[in-house]
Amino acid sequence: MTSPLAQVAANGVSIWLDDLSRTRISSGALAELIESRNVVGVTTNPTIFAQSVGKGEGYESQVAELAAAGASATEAIFEITTKDVADACDVFADVYKKSHGFDGRVSIEVEPGLANDTAGTVTQAKELFAKVNRENVMIKIPATKAGLAAITEVISNGISVNVTLIFSLQRYREVIEAYKAGIALAHAAGKDLSKIHSVASFFVSRVDTEIDKRLVAVGTADAIQMKSKAALANARLAYEVFEIEFAKADWSTSAAAGANKQRPLMASTGVKDPALSDTLYVTELIAPELVNTMPEKTMEAVFDHGVVPANSITSKYAEAKLVLHTIGAMGISYDEVTELLEKEGVEKFIISWNELVESVDAALKAAK
Repeated sequence: MTSPLAQVAANGVSIWLDDLSRTRISSGALAELIESRNVVGVTTNPTIFAQSVGKGEGYESQVAELAAAGASATEAIFEITTKDVADACDVFADVYKKSHGFDGRVSIEVEPGLANDTAGTVTQAKELFAKVNRENVMIKIPATKAGLAAITEVISNGISVNVTLIFSLQRYREVIEAYKAGIALAHAAGKDLSKIHSVASFFVSRVDTEIDKRLVAVGTADAIQMKSKAALANARLAYEVFEIEFAKADWSTSAAAGANKQRPLMASTGVKDPALSDTLYVTELIAPELVNTMPEKTMEAVFDHGVVPANSITSKYAEAKLVLHTIGAMGISYDEVTELLEKEGVEKFIISWNELVESVDAALKAAK
């Protein structure tokens, strides 16, 4: 029997796990997911590391070494997280090779406090890339205004980038432009374009959470009927942007030189509303050249009972535009919502980062 996850992969979607911990790597559980769940990549973020390092499992000996060396909490986090990511990159080395670099990727994020600091982001992206020292690492950079310039510069240096925290279609267009500009600079500098890869992470569930709250506040029957439709509409239209932007003449020159398209990635695909199907943001977002990074709970739900269509995006653009138009006509501002979500996204990661610093600081003190 072919599992629903295998069907997701067969229909063109790369399945990446949105989680990482040292015990998952050392126990062989991560490698097992490649075989049993069609997992071909991993993404991390400050929240994931705060949870895994906070539990302390598997980190004791490295924490003791770092404490003995007098490392600060920030220095220790750099050493701990880059080790996990390098080890995970090794687990996915075969996947990376077989997919010619499209998959087998492991992402690590720059400090969230650098979200509005272009130069600081570029510096840390280079440091993370050098420290992990694996070709299949991706450096995560948020799609803030300051992040856009950083994306171009980091790409121009031949470093693969996972652009994160994208909520609006306009910002996504700007992300693609930043990527194209970086590729053009890399080409001019004589870099091997075939080695540079990028994904653009479009956040899904949070859009429904915020817009549904506003629809409930409107309170009419028509408003309630529009609940839980905005996120899929937004994500589907992001895929249309991908199709349009990479069909343009300005990309054909780069493509001819060996450049790879920046693939759209669906992130935050675990449902927040228990009334919704737990597979909604996976099975309703199926199309070629897509990545879906799933929490394990969502991945297991799809494996168990997902009903997977051949394509659930490209025939639904008109419907998606109507959804966003209808919601806008009810007085809910798309721009206001997406700006708020970007701001909150950065703030949430900063809170997680601070929790990570506190837990690592406590662990270092306890190890002395």
